[in-house]
Amino acid sequence: MGRFLGILIVLAALIGGAIWYFSTPDIPRATLEAKYNAPASEFVTLPDGARAHFRARGDSNAPVLLLLHGSNASFLTWEPWSKMLSDKFHVVALDLPGHGLTGAVPNGDYSQAGMAKFVGEFADKEGFKIFALAGNSMGGGVAARFAEENPKRVTKLVLVDAGGLPFKAGSGTPLAFRLARIPVVNQLLLHVTPRSIVTEGLNKAIVHHEIINDAMIDWYWDFARMEGTRQATLARFQLPMETYVRDHTTALTMPTLILWGEQDGLIPVATAHDWAKFVKGSKLIVYPATGHIPMEEVADKSAADVRAFLQ
Repeated sequence: MGRFLGILIVLAALIGGAIWYFSTPDIPRATLEAKYNAPASEFVTLPDGARAHFRARGDSNAPVLLLLHGSNASFLTWEPWSKMLSDKFHVVALDLPGHGLTGAVPNGDYSQAGMAKFVGEFADKEGFKIFALAGNSMGGGVAARFAEENPKRVTKLVLVDAGGLPFKAGSGTPLAFRLARIPVVNQLLLHVTPRSIVTEGLNKAIVHHEIINDAMIDWYWDFARMEGTRQATLARFQLPMETYVRDHTTALTMPTLILWGEQDGLIPVATAHDWAKFVKGSKLIVYPATGHIPMEEVADKSAADVRAFLQ
């Protein structure tokens, strides 16, 4: 018994030493705001005290296009569309709770329902009564849910490799996503977030590897380590899977465009066809040789398709 206890103590010491050696400390919010809060960025405080970060481009009197990013991403994933579409639309990219410069929120609600409520409160605060809504991955599920709950507010819906429907995860699931769902092991992610794990995730999500550069890796890595974000991320990954979106797809009666990367290894293209089947009258466009984020991988083509759809 004593020998076994000794082994446990040694193992605990080794694990503790490894965590200390490889640990990546939190980055203060103020530091990242100074780095990423460009002139086009704004903050607005919502009723529950959340400080929502967003970036708006284009004439404020033009039709609104609100953009919701995917899991572990931020408003920056929409920069290509934001720049290309702001000539005709008021394009607003929003950082969802637990992400980007919005970061951790006071109510600690990182569920799909909580994020849809956050979107509604943000839209109310900014005076967006009706608007077009687009979402990628996790943000696609949030966009679909908001549209189901508020069909009269969403003029048109764009789902980009969207979550929200049940699917069999492909081989492209990032290591960080898999670790975040393993009890006990996932606690290490509160202290250890190596840059390499971000690189691995992007290489799996993106087929057009030429768009991956140090700046892209750094902003994913930076935002992942903002104070409070790792705790929020872990809380989000421990939430049970929701079926609300799947169960209420008949509420999606607004014109809907579905965009998908044919080689998406995270949410396989078969899910795109499920969306097209559930949402009557929707239009599906599949981009060959493209992964999970078409708005960055095939920015020109996807932005042109959205422009045509919105006009």
